[in-house]
Formats: sequence, structure tokens, C-alpha cells
Amino acid sequence: MRSTSHRPRKRFGQHFLHDPRVLAHLVDVLQLSKDDFIVEIGPGEGALTYRLLDKVGRLEAIEIDRDLAARLDKVKVHVADALEFDYSVFPRGVRLVGNLPYNISTPLLFHLARYAERVRDMHFMLQLEVVERMVAQPSTPEYGRLSVMLQTRFRMQNLFAVPSGAFWPPPKVESAVVRLEPLSEPLAVNEDLLRRAFSARRKTLRNALPGIDFAALGIDPRLRPENLSPADYARLSMNSIL
Repeated sequence: MRSTSHRPRKRFGQHFLHDPRVLAHLVDVLQLSKDDFIVEIGPGEGALTYRLLDKVGRLEAIEIDRDLAARLDKVKVHVADALEFDYSVFPRGVRLVGNLPYNISTPLLFHLARYAERVRDMHFMLQLEVVERMVAQPSTPEYGRLSVMLQTRFRMQNLFAVPSGAFWPPPKVESAVVRLEPLSEPLAVNEDLLRRAFSARRKTLRNALPGIDFAALGIDPRLRPENLSPADYARLSMNSIL
């Protein structure tokens, strides 16, 4: 559903998904039922919205652009900034889906992670590079703070790639759809510890996080922050005083 009247706003990072094959594939992987309560983040022109509407029992949306929000009918739209929205207003078991603005995707993912215990799952269209960082394994170039923060809360899967031509206007990057499912036993990590560690990712742990007794935790202090697993960071967070 390409708009001929709405000019995409750069400040909102608007790139509207319009390829019917990609939209159909996304709906398929969601495996929707009439019992589902879906919240779509950034519905834009409604290309995905109306495909979802016919398949679920309840659908609401969060849209920051008032002009676009006014065009969506048959859907309850919260005109709000997704980065500041309180997702606890939705009942437990809600499913989140959306084509997230790439310019705020990382802080938005951090914000959404705080509501992990309330959601059934999340399916997002994101920049491919971000998805690769989300699912990255330790000791790889893509592994970092985002990887740890999300992997301690979610089981994640890179579902499929999406070419830039599927959007209007086309972004300068490739995209992918990722699934996030909350872990039944999430791990707690100290966000400040992670920030300190990965801001010095090339240093040894001894130098990146001075004052921590790594030997007592069975962790080699000569390793680098990028070598530790999410479980290692959970242990550090539990036993360290920053």
C-alpha cells in the first residue's frame, strides 16, 4: 500500500514496507489465531495492520506520527513515542510486532526488554546488522552489549532477510525479521557493568573491570569482555559490587 500523499518523515525514520510477498511471509511466520492480542509498533500506512486485523481477536497500534495515526480506522491507535510508552498497560500474553524505526532500534529494544515477562513474543523488522548483533555468539565481532542484554531475557531467531526494495523509500541497508521469545528463567545482568565492559571490549577483563575477583568466579581475567557468555555476565552481576 504505497502512499501518494504522505511524505516519509526522516526524523521518524519512516520506511514503509509495501512488498506483498514480504508482508504475506511475515503474517505466515506469526501463526496467528483469533485468541491473539497484537500490538503493532509503527503501523505507518497500515500495509501490515489490515492483514493482521482479519486474523486476530484484538489489535492495537502505537504510532508517533499523528497524520498517519488519523488515517488508520478499525484499530485503536495510541499516538505516542514507542520509546517512552508504558507497555504494562497491555494484558500479559500480548504479542508485539512491527517495522521498527532503524534510527532508534537499539534503545527501543532495551526499553522493550524491560517488559519481557509480560509478552508472549515479539516479531520485528530491523536492520540486518542489528539482528546479527542480537543473535551473535561470544567471541564474534557482532557480539556486544545488545547481544547480552537480550539473550539473558529472550530466545531469538533470525527468521528471514528482506531486501531494501521491499520498502518505500528504500533504506540504504538490508533488513531482517527477528523473533524474540521470553525465557522462562531469565538471567539478571547489571547494565552498568555491561556498559563498562563493552566500552573496553579490546582490553582484558582485569583492565576493563578492575576490582573484580575473577578467579573466585572461575573466570580467566586474561579474557576480553567479548569472550564471556550471557551466563558469565549474570554471574558477574550477582557477585560484583560496582
